[in-house]
Amino acid sequence: MEKVSSVRNIAFLGDYLPRKCGIATFTSDLLGAVAARHPRSRCFAVPVNDIDGCYQYPDVVRFEIEEQDLSSYRRAAGFLNSSDVDVVSIQHEFGIFGGPAGSHLFALLRDLRAPAVTTLHTVLRRPNAEQNRVMRELIAGSTRLVVMTERGRTILEEVYQAPAAMIDLIPHGIPDVTFFAPDHYKSRFGLCGKKVLLTFGLLSPNKGIEHVLRALPDVVAEFPDVVYVVLGATHPHELRTRGEAYRLGLESIARKNKIEKNVIFDNRFVELKELTEFIGAADLYITPYLDEAQITSGTLAYAFGAGKAVISTPYWHAAELLRDQRGVLVPFADPAAIAHEVSGLLRDETRRNLMSSKAYKLGRTMVWSQTALLYMDSFEVAQKQGTAVSHEAMATNGFGHRPHVSPELNLNHLYHMTDSTGILQHASFTTPNVSKGYCTDDNARALILAVLLGQLEEAPKRVRGLAKTYAAFLHKAFDPKATRFHNFLSIDRRWLDVHGSEGSHGRAIWALGTAVGRSPHWSSQRMAEQLFAQALPSVTDFTSPRVWAFSLIGIHEYLRQTKSDALAKDIRADLIGRLMTLFDKVAELGLADAFTMEELRASISRVVSHLPELERETTKNIARQTLMLASSNYEVQFAPASGLSERVLFPVTPSQSNGTEDARFVLFHKDDGTHTYYATYTAYDGKMILPQFLETPDFLRFKFITLNGPAVENKGMALFPRKIKGQYVMLGGRTRRTSM
Repeated sequence: MEKVSSVRNIAFLGDYLPRKCGIATFTSDLLGAVAARHPRSRCFAVPVNDIDGCYQYPDVVRFEIEEQDLSSYRRAAGFLNSSDVDVVSIQHEFGIFGGPAGSHLFALLRDLRAPAVTTLHTVLRRPNAEQNRVMRELIAGSTRLVVMTERGRTILEEVYQAPAAMIDLIPHGIPDVTFFAPDHYKSRFGLCGKKVLLTFGLLSPNKGIEHVLRALPDVVAEFPDVVYVVLGATHPHELRTRGEAYRLGLESIARKNKIEKNVIFDNRFVELKELTEFIGAADLYITPYLDEAQITSGTLAYAFGAGKAVISTPYWHAAELLRDQRGVLVPFADPAAIAHEVSGLLRDETRRNLMSSKAYKLGRTMVWSQTALLYMDSFEVAQKQGTAVSHEAMATNGFGHRPHVSPELNLNHLYHMTDSTGILQHASFTTPNVSKGYCTDDNARALILAVLLGQLEEAPKRVRGLAKTYAAFLHKAFDPKATRFHNFLSIDRRWLDVHGSEGSHGRAIWALGTAVGRSPHWSSQRMAEQLFAQALPSVTDFTSPRVWAFSLIGIHEYLRQTKSDALAKDIRADLIGRLMTLFDKVAELGLADAFTMEELRASISRVVSHLPELERETTKNIARQTLMLASSNYEVQFAPASGLSERVLFPVTPSQSNGTEDARFVLFHKDDGTHTYYATYTAYDGKMILPQFLETPDFLRFKFITLNGPAVENKGMALFPRKIKGQYVMLGGRTRRTSM
């Protein structure tokens, strides 16, 4: 009988296929296993991207995080909060998140409302200072922790003082395969009659494969029919930094030892079905890894669970899994020991088969269907416990700064601005300006606010009454004959227009859709649903893209509750089509990566000309700001023959119109050993003092850049001549504040 879980919405955060790495495979397999075991729960993925382009993710991916973009983590938290997830399952490895030791993750955890269950793929006994800080904050920000070995649990308790009650031990999941003798699969790879040794996984220098290759001549001398299959593509990070140097080095060792005919290098990242067939064809599986602190290995788990006799170096996961004669351990980087044990097992079929039997039997407890049950148990406990209580102690941005504490919810001004009719348009400071009356625009905004406030546990009961008031205003504002909303209502309750703007209508649709979708048990929900249905068709006559977008948000919210409304779905498709058509037209008018100011002005003019009349004035304001920003980021090039004293940087931008001063140059040493010159200086336009930035490698080419952020205040920013912990550092002269 299927167990129905209270955990209905689960987000899985980590790397994800088709990214080529072990954690991507793990996250994908875990999500699939939980979704298969609990079909009533909605599972989706939030992967981390490590490349400038994007991966071709499957539909289960709902949001993507850019590894080095701190703001991307905050946006992900907002997305997860708006998705009403019950639990977030985080796959943690220091190297997959941005910031020092992966500390960008805390920008997400700090804002996340759902409990986090964090699976630790690395648990270091001797972390450096940054890793130690990150691990302790990760423990503080998680509701539950998952480790895959007993040693991992012990290290968490002894080194990081993690409470034992928050740690769950769940083995690495594996595919459930039927046990067959290796000969069953060998013919598929042309290996009939061969004794097959296998190592698989993404290649990098810490794999230790060279030591197996150096051991192989002694094995081949006794067993000339041995074939060692090295299956797997080079790790993408290794490929980007050092290319195929490691693989070419392995091939060189094979040639030097004259074992080319006994080694197969299969440079592929294979799919699961083919991988299980390769494992099935192996007589022995070898993991010669060189890092003792490897706390988990998916390749080891897969081969062991498939019933393979395993020879391994004693890294932590292997030492625990292969104890009690379930496998063979050899010293690190010891070809002679590898050769001895391989030959011994190939000679002793009885011993080899006994190991296989023990491994396969224990492996049945590790199959993904069983692992999924254990994870769901952990998710359910986390849901009951809620979010980690110590979120307030976490860093906001990975640099140790404390988060801003949100003030206590204070709705007094909202109450003052609302009477029995609705919310008033304007106030003089905190005093309502009743002479200006009311408008549909503001009452729609207020209804959205009241509905969202009603979803908070700390929201006062009075909020629900406000929502009824604002909904009643929209009901009165709607003219059923014209199927349009009035917008402006005088204080003596007279409508001041024939009908309101497209914008007010679109915002009313947004508000009503939100009320329907997020307040299913609200007494006015039926009225809001009927009003939404009456008002929606008119949006198809509108020409404003902004109003189309407002309406799409309302339709999305409405369909959360009323999923079968065919008309709403048709209008949604129509509006999406219009927006995409407009986007395609505007995209065709784009700019190259480098452009002149004249090209930018011409492009903006073309974009504005394609917009409806109502949108143009707003767009022109944005265009003016864009041009000002662009004019402040520019480059100056002097002729090489010019003397240094002839090179003068004059004020040329609007922000510099009243002069520039106080340039502070510093010779900056980069991490790669090269250097350049940076300078901060002050620009003044007669009203605002603005710190700015320039760069020059040779005092011939100068690049001017605007500075942004809360630390950019007044005058006196000075740059430190090198990075500290991977970050640029500035000292502010007025505030005496150091900013990173």
